Amino acid sequence: MITPADKKVLKKFGENLRKLRKEKGLSLREMSYACSIDNSKIAKIEKGIINITFTTLLQLASALEAHPSALLDYELE
Repeated sequence: MITPADKKVLKKFGENLRKLRKEKGLSLREMSYACSIDNSKIAKIEKGIINITFTTLLQLASALEAHPSALLDYELE
């Protein structure tokens, strides 16, 4: 079960993913091709709607040409 605190973390993670994707100049479609994840799933991740697996984290990091820790580098309020 996802708690309200978990939802906050997922939202922050998604915001960070979106920021990194845009910094790389990638559209959702381009990101989707780069990591073989459906663009609608990436959109849901960026909105903090769904939780992801470790392997998905690795796919996203690879597509961004970033270390996986970069995706986890954000401030919680």
